Amino acid sequence: MILVCGGLADSVTELVCARLAHGGDRFRLLDLGRYPEGYRIAWRWSADGPTGVIACRDWRLELAEVTGVYLRFLGPDGRLAPPGVGAEDAAALRAEADSGLAALVEDLPCPVVNRLGGALSNNSKPYQSLLLRRAGLRPPPTLLTNDPAAARAFWDEHGGEVIYKSASGVRSIVRRVGAEQLKRLDLLPDGPAQLQAFIPGRNVRVHVVGERLFATRIETEAVDYRYAHRDGQDVEMAPALLPDAVERACREVARDLGLLFVGIDLKETPEGAWYCFEVNPCPGFLYYERHTGQPISAALADLLRGGAPARLAEARHAVS
Repeated sequence: MILVCGGLADSVTELVCARLAHGGDRFRLLDLGRYPEGYRIAWRWSADGPTGVIACRDWRLELAEVTGVYLRFLGPDGRLAPPGVGAEDAAALRAEADSGLAALVEDLPCPVVNRLGGALSNNSKPYQSLLLRRAGLRPPPTLLTNDPAAARAFWDEHGGEVIYKSASGVRSIVRRVGAEQLKRLDLLPDGPAQLQAFIPGRNVRVHVVGERLFATRIETEAVDYRYAHRDGQDVEMAPALLPDAVERACREVARDLGLLFVGIDLKETPEGAWYCFEVNPCPGFLYYERHTGQPISAALADLLRGGAPARLAEARHAVS
């Protein structure tokens, strides 16, 4: 039995469930929009791993029955507070519930997309950049600073071709550092900013699913293609091939992180150099699958049902 942990209102979770249903796979949905309300859990840990049960009004699942897990935590906007509970107490209750679920999926002896140990690297983009380098991927020149003079010097060093983005796991829109941003450099002492040299060229998104890999070429004039339409820009996507060395590095970074499913953001310059911006441990792949027809969700379903690629990747995870 496959356990899907996500939100009913989340389009990616919805696609995963639809793909499993289409393939005739047996699964149960733990609705994180409501969890823990409406569910009964009783879990114990020992040297042999976790035991126990998850149950709700419609079903009961012994942990020993779980053969694969898909986990997609929701932000606070996707969670419903229990009736009569204030926002602060509701957040504390969710944190308690999520911490137990995180420990459970970390220890289950089956394919898990994804265990949280490796996923935590996404909470610090500078730390993740160190891991990218070790795998053979090249991050852009980067400065993390709360010093206005250092920020201005970095901007001058790169001829004003600089962007700013979140250094944490908090989602942000990538923007250029222009005249308006330079006027606000005096605010930097209140909180460090991550600056990067702007890399010209073509965006490429890579999804590594177990031992399968899907690369998508993205054509747009927008700085952040995810928000191109918001900026009045067009986006075109098509399947792409990677150089062998880049493909190997993408697979290696997924293995090093112990993650079965990742989204990797790359850029190829006009001169043929490749840069890597980050690795997303919970990629919203629906956007890319809809544009290209690449069977990412089908590969994910095969991974969850314990196909050969899943077993190979899990074996490597267990050894590391």
